[in-house]
Amino acid sequence: MIGQNTTATRNIGFTHEDFAALLDKYDYHFSPGDIVPGTVFNMEPRGALIDIGAKTAAYIPIQEMSINRVDDPSEVLQAGETREFFILTDENEDGQLTLSIRRIEYLRAWERVRQLQAEDATVRSNVFATNRGGALVRIEGLRGFIPGSHISTRQAKEDLVGQDLPLKFLEVDEDRNRLVLSHRRALVERKMNGLQVGEVVTGMVRGIKPYGAFIDIGGVSGLLHISEISHDHIDTPHSVFNVNDELKVMIIDLDAERGRISLSTKQLEPEAGDMLKNRATVFDRAEEMAERYRQKLLQQAQGEAEPVGFSETAEEEVEDIPDATAEDE
Repeated sequence: MIGQNTTATRNIGFTHEDFAALLDKYDYHFSPGDIVPGTVFNMEPRGALIDIGAKTAAYIPIQEMSINRVDDPSEVLQAGETREFFILTDENEDGQLTLSIRRIEYLRAWERVRQLQAEDATVRSNVFATNRGGALVRIEGLRGFIPGSHISTRQAKEDLVGQDLPLKFLEVDEDRNRLVLSHRRALVERKMNGLQVGEVVTGMVRGIKPYGAFIDIGGVSGLLHISEISHDHIDTPHSVFNVNDELKVMIIDLDAERGRISLSTKQLEPEAGDMLKNRATVFDRAEEMAERYRQKLLQQAQGEAEPVGFSETAEEEVEDIPDATAEDE
């Protein structure tokens, strides 16, 4: 029997090449972009060797171990630990794959910020640096940028380093690696929670543009569009206001999604043109005129009156102007 089996085995003709081919047949095929489980079996000073079931141990360099800075591999990995790895590159000439944990963290971070943007969430983050264009923060480990026009503070940008700021998402674009946020919009939303349409507030003129004036009302800007300054025709807001003028204005629209507060003095005029001829009277009777406006809104809601506020022409003009936050641009 032994002789027969030996003869049979010899007749198979199973060579080393056949054995290698068999291994290849049943070997796993790994491709860049795959996420696979792996076990750490050897730590090195600047990386680690990982068993993912390939013929050759895969390698993860220290710079791919985390989305954050890593000075020593032991900060992230321990021998014998099993976890997920991202296949970063195809096999090199030695048949070794390069792995990444950082790429997995990036993928999940982008997924999380997309979710936060969809929820219109307000997040808080610490400013870690500034540049000529704005400030830099980290959201879920990703580097985010706050343009200077969306920083709502009178402090110098350099003084913001180390401060936590409330922020809203302006742009989340993984393909372009762009994460843009707004401090101003977060403040406007918070301020809006305490404001109502038809309310009279006192503010200060902070900027004047051809299309209107930006009014600071308690730390956020509202837009007094040229069509809402007076019932009389106005060529330019510069002919009516100066920077640092104190005004009483009425809120006629709150757009939290766009971070826009729309204001009016026209609706506070007892007589057409009073903002140009008798501004003191407008401010003295502001609450009285605002109450009339609120009653009209109530009647409108009940279907008893025509709409009040912007005319159709004025609304079209407003659509063409920058957001209120564009005052610093």
